[in-house]
Amino acid sequence: MAIKRAYLDYQSTTPLDERVLSAMLPFLTTKFGNPHSAEHNYGWEAEAALDVAREQVSTVINGQPESVTFLSGATEANNLALKGAMERLGHDKPNLVTVATEHKCVLEAAQYCASQGYGLTVLPVQQNGLLDLNVLEDAVTGETAIVSVMAVNNEIGVIQPLKQIGAICHAKGALFHTDAAQAFGKIPLDVEAMNIDLMSISGHKVYGPKGVGALYCRPGNGAVIAPQMHGGGQENGLRAGTQAPALVAGLGKAAAICAAEMAQEEGRLRGLMARLKRELASVLPAMRVNGDEDSRWVGNLNVCFPDLDGDRLFADIRGLAVSSGAACASAVAEPSYVLDAIGVDKKDAKASFRIGIGRMTTDEEIDFAIEKISQAIRNQGVGA
Repeated sequence: MAIKRAYLDYQSTTPLDERVLSAMLPFLTTKFGNPHSAEHNYGWEAEAALDVAREQVSTVINGQPESVTFLSGATEANNLALKGAMERLGHDKPNLVTVATEHKCVLEAAQYCASQGYGLTVLPVQQNGLLDLNVLEDAVTGETAIVSVMAVNNEIGVIQPLKQIGAICHAKGALFHTDAAQAFGKIPLDVEAMNIDLMSISGHKVYGPKGVGALYCRPGNGAVIAPQMHGGGQENGLRAGTQAPALVAGLGKAAAICAAEMAQEEGRLRGLMARLKRELASVLPAMRVNGDEDSRWVGNLNVCFPDLDGDRLFADIRGLAVSSGAACASAVAEPSYVLDAIGVDKKDAKASFRIGIGRMTTDEEIDFAIEKISQAIRNQGVGA
């Protein structure tokens, strides 16, 4: 039976892996204890779940388990990293450096820091979406407390040169933070080799549950992050509040699956995306990819169909779940600020969309996407 819809919006969110759900269920039923109850078995078994998850998450990034703080998601992690660093370090190092194509939560957190009197430098990117390292080196000074650069862009999928960025930051005495929500569990990450001090992680981007994430903080740097949530002193004082063992166990299991299957999954997705791209280009040779074609996550294809009516294009691909931009900015009528930052004009930006594939994507879904998009192109009187 032919399928009638396909989910190709994996950068927005991922389906919950059944193995993750199985790991979560005990903590939603029989193992319901408060992990901060230190006097009895119910608390101990819940606390043990947090310890296991810390180990599972840290293994993916070559970090130390005690350096992983569990939070509600990458948005909270990004806010804690930037606001916490500026609050603690800003008196002596009053400048924050970030990039124009960052996720909204990084840009908004950075703007908040600026509203509190700190200096803010927002760097442009090149036409391929990558940061010019010479521009970064000129921008980072002895007054820079923290530099925040996304590992894999959520809209255009480009992978920034993290190791080189981290080296520049450390040479100038600045902390290096990366929003790795779209990178964690998908590409190899090594906080030591890449000179990463702070890393934000999200559960629902890696087939885990929504509502959970983590902030990695390099050992010894916890003191330079001021907590933004105050209360009972949980998570080594960095994030107060009762943890949710079910969500944390889900994130941990998701991380463990990614560690085991990352290479195999990347190869399969590369093949699927190459076929999709090839078939679409055969219909409309003028089609172009937004963002660097080599340094990118293979599960992301942000593509522009020049000279097509974007509104009509989207109307003709109903049943195909793709995105015109980031889910967090879906209420904004203007074209993507990320596409604007790489020089895509408004007309072409409206005729662009992001295709995201992942673990559960099937050959049938790729066939369906090829058919729907190809027909939508031909509906406008163009294409082979």
